[in-house]
Amino acid sequence: MHHFSDRLNAAVVAKQTPALVGLDPRFDWLPPDVLTAARTRASDPLSVAATAFEEFCSRIIDVVAPLVPAVKPQAAFFEQLGPAGCQALHAVMKKARDRGLVVICDAKRGDIGTTAEAYAQAYLAGADRDQSPWGADALTVNPYLGDDTLTPFVKVAQERGAGIYVLVRTSNPGAGTFQDLTGADGRKLFERVAQAVDRLSRETAGTSGYGAVGAVVGATYPNELADLRIAMPQTPLLIPGYGAQGGGAAEVAAGFDAKGLGAIVNSSRGINFAFRSEPYKTQFAPDEWEQAVEAATRAMIADIASKTPAGALQR
Repeated sequence: MHHFSDRLNAAVVAKQTPALVGLDPRFDWLPPDVLTAARTRASDPLSVAATAFEEFCSRIIDVVAPLVPAVKPQAAFFEQLGPAGCQALHAVMKKARDRGLVVICDAKRGDIGTTAEAYAQAYLAGADRDQSPWGADALTVNPYLGDDTLTPFVKVAQERGAGIYVLVRTSNPGAGTFQDLTGADGRKLFERVAQAVDRLSRETAGTSGYGAVGAVVGATYPNELADLRIAMPQTPLLIPGYGAQGGGAAEVAAGFDAKGLGAIVNSSRGINFAFRSEPYKTQFAPDEWEQAVEAATRAMIADIASKTPAGALQR
């Protein structure tokens, strides 16, 4: 199976959930045992942090690999550490693929011409992780520079069985500053981006009916999510904003088709650092943080299954 959406949907069906675990390591929030171990293996601050990030994310991967179809490492948290952090990111993505997970690198790249192609060549491995240095199945892409931003990414994605997720309606509070700007035709900017993404999705559709070009649509804007699902019927959706950012399962329900497919729902902080907040802070000691990760992941899976069409995956 080569096509990205076909592979992703197969993984979602196999795990019976569209839950996506983001990997967003933050040094000041890491468990004590991870920090202690990192300080015995590295000396300078950046190397200590990179070592800690790699271990922390690798252990999360081991916990969630039997439970969810995919993970989404946030490149920025690793890149801030320089070369050591980039090596840690590469190791984390390799680890995730070794565990059979679909890997979506959240790097929000976007440029034109040969630069965009270079980004695509670097990140998008698709079906065969050895086809690119970073080895990701998919990449988030910023479309702000226009159609010639997307074309090189789409080309490489099709060649390699990879996917891209284009920022359409993001989950942050300030999203509307630009995304809500209205043109002379009465359409908002995010709606025009959605139209372009819908066309590319149709042109790259696999046997599942969904394209290799997806859209990022935040759970924090449920009305727009519902409208965009209708406007982009063949577009796979990546839905951030669940959990820590305030979106709930009911808010993401409109993103799915009747079979519970067509969308994956991301939670990062709420799972990565479940041991720091209730109810898991009371239930688990700091050195039991992996049990908290598992409990939070299972709770997310159950929540989505009970309040969205994704419940059909478990029947």
